[in-house]
Amino acid sequence: MNILVIGGAGYIGSHVVLSLRERGFRPQVFDNLSTGTRENLAPDIPLIIGDILDTEALTKALTGIDVVVHLAAKKAVGESMIYPEKYARNNITGTLNVLNIAAQTGVKHIVFSSSAAVYGMPETPVLTEQCPTNPINFYGFTKLEIERCLSWYDRLKGITFVALRYFNAVGYDPQGRIHGLEKNPQNLLPIVMETALGYRPCMHIFGNDYPTPDGTCIRDYVHVSDLADAHVQAIDYLTNGGISQVLNLGTGRGISVLEMITAARRITGCPIPADFAPRRSGDPAILTADSTAAHTLLSWTPTLSDPDTLIQTTWQAYRNQ
Repeated sequence: MNILVIGGAGYIGSHVVLSLRERGFRPQVFDNLSTGTRENLAPDIPLIIGDILDTEALTKALTGIDVVVHLAAKKAVGESMIYPEKYARNNITGTLNVLNIAAQTGVKHIVFSSSAAVYGMPETPVLTEQCPTNPINFYGFTKLEIERCLSWYDRLKGITFVALRYFNAVGYDPQGRIHGLEKNPQNLLPIVMETALGYRPCMHIFGNDYPTPDGTCIRDYVHVSDLADAHVQAIDYLTNGGISQVLNLGTGRGISVLEMITAARRITGCPIPADFAPRRSGDPAILTADSTAAHTLLSWTPTLSDPDTLIQTTWQAYRNQ
């Protein structure tokens, strides 16, 4: 089976490639290296440097491919609200290029990197795939539109897919085989690590008056290696005749911002200065996933997503840099 991982040199993509190799596959990677790096990949992994907006390069890369894992997207929520044209062009137009060329070249299956951002402001703290989708930022809108396009291409072109709605991806390979850190991180744990190492003098906690036990937001953090395994299991599911699906990937267990910082202080031994700042617009108090469907259909169970492992593997990666 020939597998192409688009965006495979990035943070999540490189962990997906690692999981595929551990299962005996030798995937190819297509990446423009705008956020990824060659050092994230083993030397024997073929890397095609190209962009999903370049139809000629994409056509060459997709020829002879059976399964595509598509992770190439711009993902900064705030930036998407300022430069929607950039996100429309890269995320939507780029993915339409992938779908059109996949149909032309005979690709049979796609595993797509979606996001919990498709839900917007949730009506309930625990989200199932049947909950309303109403994105409140343009990034989430692009992910939802791509899911809709995938459904149409399944119906019209026969390309089956699994769209994986990630919750909060964190952590690094426990064996330390992924070395490249995320560029310009905007998520909690990388900011905690940068503060622990002194790259930031202090970090901000946005809001301490939420209706949660300690007043800070609660999120569902899932280890990136667990996410990577879900992609491999999604490929197994599709290639064994599974029908198209949209699936949540989370633990169902919430951790507050303050709990994460407190645990990071204990594990790193660093003070990690933090102060409280006003709430950010659009931040729900609690956001966790019901991943029953992924467990049932993919036999997926996160095994590395306890708080200590999340923090320890991230701290290991940052100290090594």
